[in-house]
Amino acid sequence: MHGVQELRLLCKKVPAILNESIPSATQTVDERLNACHRLAHQYTALLESAQEDQHRYARLSSLKLKEALFNVRQYEAFLCVLLSDAITSAQEVEKMNVQFAATMEQLKNTVQNKVSIDTKEVFPLFIALSNLWSGFQDEILLLSFLTNMTNNLQQFSEIQSRLFPEELLTSLLEGVTVKSDEERIRETMGTRVNVSDFKNREWLFPETTDNFDQLVIQYHSFCAHAIGVKGLTLPGNPAIGILKHKERCYVFSSKEAAYTFARDPDKFIQLNIEKAKEHAELILLLELCHQFEYFAAFEQARNAGKRWIKPTTQCDTSTQTDTHILPPTIVTSYEWNEWELRRKAIKLANLRRKLTHAMQTDLSHMRRENSTQVYLPKDGSTQTKRDNSSNVPRPQMFLKGLRGGSSPTTHMVRVDLTRPVDEN
Repeated sequence: MHGVQELRLLCKKVPAILNESIPSATQTVDERLNACHRLAHQYTALLESAQEDQHRYARLSSLKLKEALFNVRQYEAFLCVLLSDAITSAQEVEKMNVQFAATMEQLKNTVQNKVSIDTKEVFPLFIALSNLWSGFQDEILLLSFLTNMTNNLQQFSEIQSRLFPEELLTSLLEGVTVKSDEERIRETMGTRVNVSDFKNREWLFPETTDNFDQLVIQYHSFCAHAIGVKGLTLPGNPAIGILKHKERCYVFSSKEAAYTFARDPDKFIQLNIEKAKEHAELILLLELCHQFEYFAAFEQARNAGKRWIKPTTQCDTSTQTDTHILPPTIVTSYEWNEWELRRKAIKLANLRRKLTHAMQTDLSHMRRENSTQVYLPKDGSTQTKRDNSSNVPRPQMFLKGLRGGSSPTTHMVRVDLTRPVDEN
């Protein structure tokens, strides 16, 4: 019984650590997400005011506000994923805490004050505790990853503060009304698309569509009209009406934007693609992978519900085929040339008429010393021509009186200064 109490105390330490760390991590992510929302709302308000006021547009044209807005929206999307994972982790820890308490209570009732217990009774309980302990360790590791990723993403917020200090934003926002995404949605809650205004368009509404909240909205639920036309990421309001075009759903920030988009959806979809080509960060932010061929593998993996993409295995391979699998049967002595055959025949005929003579002496014993003397060739040279040259004098003429003088007429004197050929 004493050992069970020690085990209970030991196993309670890890859940206690998680119960303290998860709220802290969630609060940190939530605070940075709120700061990110505030920056996105301010950038959007500045860009909207610049489109309405040409003087303000000229003032803000040198600043990269649009790129900063897209960057903040990316940062916001990442933080939302991290916050969702932290909340899921908290729910999983709470569930494991309940299972741990129930298992420990069952183990306590099984052991009580018994001196010896059958293994079949307690072994499954220890296995369950071991699995819960491993689950707690995995949650600690996951929480560490989430914290590290949150800290690594902080550099994006720091870049924003360096590009747009608080003083600069305050001066730029003078006279500008900043609206949050929730305020924009509340302003359009009373408006709705009239289905009778469109004959060949399919509109979806909450009261007429099953699982309305689970529909997959294109462009990360941003307004499909504002992206390509204004270059803004405005939140879409599904209550206005969701347009279903070619099996894809689109939301809009206002009734006017919905009507404009519905008149020619393909035109505005192409405008959004061109905007994504100008700003590559929009491809993943707006989930436009299916519009680009080189993201086809990523889109297929995402549609299949996978969280990771299995890389395509590639390797260099080579094969070699033997020229002759069977032993060679080539006759090397075969000759197809008739003249070569005649030459060999004449050679054999000459050998038949040759005789070999040999002589044996007492001193040679089948060998002898022989020497020859050869006169080496001598070096010789001949000369077949000689080089000669001649120098022709260059003609030189001197003209006097070309500049004129005191007399009205010009008297020119020509003097030949060319040297004779004999003097050269």
